[in-house]
Amino acid sequence: MSNNVPGAQVARYAGAKLTRHDFPPDFIFGGATSTYQVEGAYAQDGRSLSNWDVFSLQKPGKICGGTNGCFAIDHYNRFKEDVGLMKKLGLDAYRFSISWSRVLPGGRLSGGVNKEGIKFYNDLIDSLLAQVTFTKNGYVDGSFPPAHGSTSAQPLAHNPVGFRCARGLDNTCYGGDAGTEPYIVAHHLILAHAVAVDIYKKNYKDVQDGEIGVTNMSGWFEPFSNAQADIDAASRAVDFMWDAPLVTGDYPPVMRQRVGERLPRFTPEQARLVQGSYDFIGMNYYTTYWAAYKPTPPGTPPTYTTDQELEFLMERDGVPIGEQAGSDWLYIVPHGIRELLLHTKNVYNNPIVYITENGVNEKNDWKKTIASALKDDHRIRYHQDHLAFSKEAMDLGAQLKGYFAWSLFDNYEWAEGYTVRFGMYYVDYVNGYARYPKKSAIWYMNFLNKRILPRPKRQVEEIEDDNSIAKRKKGR
Repeated sequence: MSNNVPGAQVARYAGAKLTRHDFPPDFIFGGATSTYQVEGAYAQDGRSLSNWDVFSLQKPGKICGGTNGCFAIDHYNRFKEDVGLMKKLGLDAYRFSISWSRVLPGGRLSGGVNKEGIKFYNDLIDSLLAQVTFTKNGYVDGSFPPAHGSTSAQPLAHNPVGFRCARGLDNTCYGGDAGTEPYIVAHHLILAHAVAVDIYKKNYKDVQDGEIGVTNMSGWFEPFSNAQADIDAASRAVDFMWDAPLVTGDYPPVMRQRVGERLPRFTPEQARLVQGSYDFIGMNYYTTYWAAYKPTPPGTPPTYTTDQELEFLMERDGVPIGEQAGSDWLYIVPHGIRELLLHTKNVYNNPIVYITENGVNEKNDWKKTIASALKDDHRIRYHQDHLAFSKEAMDLGAQLKGYFAWSLFDNYEWAEGYTVRFGMYYVDYVNGYARYPKKSAIWYMNFLNKRILPRPKRQVEEIEDDNSIAKRKKGR
């Protein structure tokens, strides 16, 4: 990122010179995907339609290009190939998700367990254990049969827009209360998570010695100006990100003050169950926003957004907060990851943290040749800079234990469809979903394998041979 951008900071470490050796030996480097975004096979082997299947198929106008994830990148049928690519990279771990629609197609246990779905995930895990050192199943994805909700507390920060639309936002949205329902949903996600953790600890922990954490969509927020109102707005933006109950057993005072009785309360027993119900905190960090105070006009119906009385801004005096990537919401602000980690350390008793997603995209230019699309130097810089600022936070005491790059593969990006690419591997959507390593994949492989002896030359040649095949291809 250019240093003349407001808010741009230079890391103490030179990102381009960092290697795996600069991090602790037990630090986990991995890659991440999400079930609906990669699996495809939407009607295969007993899977039912998920909420996103229904949404994207019934309302294609809501998705860029009118596309859907019915086939995605066909990971369901190509997982062995994909695990082989992970082995080539030298990943320590792979963070994937599990779809309720594939495992419980009826939406609940009484509707029956899909044995084919269970077999797929067992086969995937077995393949990972055989070829990748360590496997972290980070979350149960927000892809479930539309009549039922997930019992997992995955990215709680998505909840306010995922379960309630404000009045006037969409005339297809059924009636409800945008001032209460987001908080009710989040509250019960937190409780469901805490109960699941309690059951696991009582019945399985001693034998399996597993870990359970919670991952939030975690941006960083800086005051738009030096005015106290903007400083307070930035603080509120962080407080409304749902981490506090898991650490303290209650919501932050500012949430209680602003939301009042619309914010559910934990009973003393529930508070004890919720507090400390995690082994680690997961953070999906992509960008930083300026937060400015925006008073809510009198008489405005309350919503999760209006309760905060702020707006997120990406420009100040016509200058962006960072270099813009391929999406309107994604600006490159590497130092934000350090600030987020240090805030979590200082406010939430320094928990163990994993960066469960961190990545950058570019517009999917269909006119480009594959060979040209593989040149993603911006992605290499993005990861280098974010790792450099993460290392600074670790030096200052943050207990960061792992970093998962988003994403291993180009994939279906929700409302943006296939119009942007996040992957270290290029996916050819037109010709059989072939995978080709971008420059960032080769960089990541080299980065990871400098921790000890270099990877055997043959494996380096294999990944570069894959690249040369792509260079011989014409544009798609």
